[in-house]
Amino acid sequence: MTAIQPQQQQRPPAARREEVVETIHGVRIADPYRWLEDGESAETRAWTAAQNVRTEAVLGAVPGRATLESRLRELLAVGTVTAATVRGGRLFYLKREGDQNQPILYARDGVDVPERALVDPNALDASGLAALDWWYPSPDGRLVAYGVSRDGNEWSTLRVVEVESGRPLSDAIERTRYASVAWLPDGSGFYYTRYPTPGTVPPGEEEYNSHAFFHRLGTDPAQDPKVFGAGRSPQDIIALEISSDGRWLVALAFEGWTRSDVYLRDLTWSDAPWIPVVEGVDALFTGAAVSDDRLYLRTNLDAPNYRIVAVDATSPAPELERWATVIPERPDRVIEGVVLAGGRLVTHELEAATSRLRVYDLEGAARQELALPASLGSVAGLDGEEAGDLVAVGYTDFVTPPSAFVFNLDTGERRPLAPLPPAAGFAPDAVEVRQVRYPSRDGTPISMFIVHRKGLPRDGANPTVLSGYGGFNISEGPEYRVALPAWLEAGGVFALPNLRGGGEYGEAWHRAGMRGNKQNVFDDFVAAAEWLIAEGYTSPDRLAIWGGSNGGLLVGAAITQRPELFRAAVCAVPLLDMIRYHHFRIAKLWIPEYGSADDPEQFRWLYAYSPYHHVQEGTRYPATLITTGEQDSRVDPLHARKMAALLQHVNADPDRPILLRAETQAGHGAGKPLAKRVAEAADLWGFVGWQLGVDWTGGHVGTAGA
Repeated sequence: MTAIQPQQQQRPPAARREEVVETIHGVRIADPYRWLEDGESAETRAWTAAQNVRTEAVLGAVPGRATLESRLRELLAVGTVTAATVRGGRLFYLKREGDQNQPILYARDGVDVPERALVDPNALDASGLAALDWWYPSPDGRLVAYGVSRDGNEWSTLRVVEVESGRPLSDAIERTRYASVAWLPDGSGFYYTRYPTPGTVPPGEEEYNSHAFFHRLGTDPAQDPKVFGAGRSPQDIIALEISSDGRWLVALAFEGWTRSDVYLRDLTWSDAPWIPVVEGVDALFTGAAVSDDRLYLRTNLDAPNYRIVAVDATSPAPELERWATVIPERPDRVIEGVVLAGGRLVTHELEAATSRLRVYDLEGAARQELALPASLGSVAGLDGEEAGDLVAVGYTDFVTPPSAFVFNLDTGERRPLAPLPPAAGFAPDAVEVRQVRYPSRDGTPISMFIVHRKGLPRDGANPTVLSGYGGFNISEGPEYRVALPAWLEAGGVFALPNLRGGGEYGEAWHRAGMRGNKQNVFDDFVAAAEWLIAEGYTSPDRLAIWGGSNGGLLVGAAITQRPELFRAAVCAVPLLDMIRYHHFRIAKLWIPEYGSADDPEQFRWLYAYSPYHHVQEGTRYPATLITTGEQDSRVDPLHARKMAALLQHVNADPDRPILLRAETQAGHGAGKPLAKRVAEAADLWGFVGWQLGVDWTGGHVGTAGA
């Protein structure tokens, strides 16, 4: 490890310890840093500021950091583009180029028509702290409802813009975080979801109780009638869709990431009741689309790998046994998503955690497969409209920056949309991407992607980053990461296993890594590290782990369960106190995934692995960089603060520092301006490279200390 001078390796700021002990279900739980839960206290703020001063000094002194930052700025200049949304023959997408802080929402009237900027967040805030969170065009493509938030807090204000003129309308609706919007076909109004105004519900409940309302353009949002959500669980997440003919309004109410209820409302009736299509069933129903009074749904009911079903919307009480299976489940593939486009069903399917696009007719007969740029790639967005002949797709892989394409469903032709320049100086042909399988602790085979330069020697000396997620039914596949070219150029290896808890292999895979099965995720991750070492890719002193959010929990569990296996860890915006997590921010939403310590059995699951409660005196932990954002509206920064204080208390090795990086004007990660992204990437990758012996100035691997 390249040395950093003693003045940068100062001792961490002192954190006082309290004798806070409580007994939960007969178990005494010590919580010496509970005072750090109060992010508003002057003491917490002063301690956090002192931590940032130390972290900045240490990371600013990493050898080659200036060179790394310069290279990252080049790589970030490539920009990003999303899959388009297709409405009224128009295409809408986000794109960021060059040194722009935030992506801009563009519109174009066709694939061959020049784009025009529609909503530019960069013009709203010169500092780049205003971000576009979501957008929903009207069915005719004439209007767009969109949400903008600031400082990364994701608390959006809904606004509307006229596409042809770019004129903003007067409508403004607050509290629309993660909004779902369903426009009337004539664009005169829309159904939407929003959260209650603080003060109208008990304290803390304003983070929940998202309900659906109807807004007619030009009217006072305060008078918008509530149409769905009253009396339901405060933790429900609601999604809305309207059929293209305007007859049917669909509401999906999600309880966590494993089940959802579905309701229909006939909008041709005044005060029509909601018809329950399915409720109280332990299964997931998504992808709602209605065509000719036929409701199509993607579901894992009796099909862990998902199937597409059709329901007669006119039936007064649709019964499960009368549903028609249109596209059946397959044992070798998972239906990840579906869109109704051009009178056909287009599916995004996963085979061994990589994407395939297939087209079926409305009776389920296979028509064609749409060719993606590479066999080991991921679809990142899929959209179309019932009356059109186009389907818009986002695509990425480990060596290809985000790309947007449009397919013609009649010919299968793929055309690029808003292509980005290649990464300067990066040679994808010099990179090898492999997919391997290895056994987990219980023998379950786990797939893993490995990325490195061609000709890599397996001598155990390669600096390696092992990343993972393993939760919430989220699939982790090939994906371009902006700093990855710099890491590969410096001789690094990147590994991404498909851990249980994710969605890569269907709902059975998801459930095998949630609630009482969560330890499987950590076992899968540790087994990946052991396999990489056994196969000569790396060694414990050359291995770093990296994860954010639920992946930060993964990293926290890994370093407390197997600290000797890793040299360094990046633990980003993490959950780490799993006994108290559900009391803060929006974390009650995650109880279906993790469980709650209020329940005796679930407490036992959580306490068995909760990272904060398994830090031990006398243990040599990996060098660990914990990051958080003070404006994070999802995971409370208390997790990062408490874990950093505890690890620093037991750490006696100055060569393996425990660092806390807490941004004041940032949240869970969304909406960061370019300058913040460059600085963050330089800090995180600089930290990992320093600990694993990477010389960023020369692009080669140095010699790490023990």
